[in-house]
Amino acid sequence: MTSDDPQILERGVLGMSDRAWERLRRQDEVIAPLAALATVTHGAADSAAEELGLSRRQVYILIGRHRKGTGLLTDLAPGRSAGGRGGRRLSEPVEAVIREVIRRTYLTKQKPSLAVVHRQIVRECKTLGLTGPARNTVAIRIEALHPVEVTRSREGSDAARPLQSAGGTVPEIMAPLDQVQIDHTVIDLIVVDDRDRQPIGRPYLTVAIDGYSRCILGMVVTLEAPSAVSVGLCIAHMACDKRPWIEALGVDAAWPMSGKPKVLFLDNASEFKSEALRRGCEQHGIKLSYRPLGRPHYGGIVERIIGTVMQRVHELPGTTFSNPGQRGGYDADKMSALTLTELERWLTLAVASYHGSIHTSLNQTPAGRWDGGVREFGEQPVVSHPAAFLIDFLPVIRRQITRTGFVIDHVHYFANALKPWIARRDRDEKFVIRRDPRDISRVWVLEPEGTAYVEVPYRTISHPAVTLWEHRQALVRLRQQGHDQVNEEALFRTIDQMREIAAAAQRATRRSRRDLQRRRHLQASESVAEASAPPDEMPPPDRDAATARPFEEVEQW
Repeated sequence: MTSDDPQILERGVLGMSDRAWERLRRQDEVIAPLAALATVTHGAADSAAEELGLSRRQVYILIGRHRKGTGLLTDLAPGRSAGGRGGRRLSEPVEAVIREVIRRTYLTKQKPSLAVVHRQIVRECKTLGLTGPARNTVAIRIEALHPVEVTRSREGSDAARPLQSAGGTVPEIMAPLDQVQIDHTVIDLIVVDDRDRQPIGRPYLTVAIDGYSRCILGMVVTLEAPSAVSVGLCIAHMACDKRPWIEALGVDAAWPMSGKPKVLFLDNASEFKSEALRRGCEQHGIKLSYRPLGRPHYGGIVERIIGTVMQRVHELPGTTFSNPGQRGGYDADKMSALTLTELERWLTLAVASYHGSIHTSLNQTPAGRWDGGVREFGEQPVVSHPAAFLIDFLPVIRRQITRTGFVIDHVHYFANALKPWIARRDRDEKFVIRRDPRDISRVWVLEPEGTAYVEVPYRTISHPAVTLWEHRQALVRLRQQGHDQVNEEALFRTIDQMREIAAAAQRATRRSRRDLQRRRHLQASESVAEASAPPDEMPPPDRDAATARPFEEVEQW
């Protein structure tokens, strides 16, 4: 190289410290995708700022440097200055002392003052034979810190949350069923009973959404408020083949999206933290993950789709709309027309239509995205034994066995299969029992070896099938009548009397019509479940399901 050759500048590849180089590399990972966009929104800039510990203004500066650069990592490095007003004239060893004392002393819950921090810095510089900085210089370094970092370190995470954007990286989703979100909503529609076509109120919807394809994988419509049972039913609907269920509804629609999720992404409601849900998911290799508190955008996928469904519901007769202002003079009760089953049929068709519509975030249909994922990652297996799968998500009870079997809430259960266990009852162990609150005429008992469940019916098989809600209401009534000692016969006599009263008044009020519809919808659901059971699973004995009134209050898991 001759003296006429231009200088080759050292861009910091060797002159930059390891710490500064790593910081620059991290900045490039975050800034490069933003710089490639035509427009960078404040939300995107805020997310990057939070991830890098910078301010929004600093992020935009880095984006500008990247766009003006030549594709080098060091394009993001600040220009070197010889000092001047506002420049950093301190040596690197002094800067290192300032950084360390600020980290170790200033960014703590003790919240020392600037004066204390400055004295500590001067003291340590003197020990190292360095000239300490002015107090104003230390103040400038502290002011340059990210406010979220300062507040979190000195005040705590709760105090820092209002300063943060809605940032945070939602876990990446690479394939179908990688992550499924479940949530509930009350449907903005008044439904009618299927006998007298009289209004009975608003039902509830529980849905499961595939984060990869945005397909709706499972759906449960009930007259009961969201509960642990709703979650279990939705998981079972998601994991099983839906064709028998669709045929029983009498709907001509394709809904092939099914399978067990790898991760269930849930909010922090109590029904999502039950023992039965946790154990059921562990049993089937499903990981549970919860939204970070204060970060509602983590559940945005399911909430947006629920919002889309509700918009379509507003086109139906009997809609209550989202708020009274939208409703105006519209009489939802008077205009209501759909039964619960008809609403299920309409929702099934709406789901099929949604799956075939272009999704703006995907730039393709959810069904197309699902099919592409299946071609790339393989067919998703479905559960072949729906009844057995659902049992794993039913509420858990633990009881010791007696000479007469099990006693659960004053009701006796017995089967011949229990006899070997009764002979060994001196072991004083408690059995794991599953009970469906919609029908407590039978329970499922886990064998001591933990390998299989045994179905155990009422000991007195002449008792009718009842719901847990009816059972609890009967207990309340007996105690109101002064019965301190409740026995099984009195319990079922009270349930019979309650049913007679309800039958006589079934046309009188909305509540009684709602109760009647609960029974009928339960009976229809059981018929569908039996139709979808595999040939080697025999349906339970015929019971008086037509007179069983489903619960309003379920046992929490």
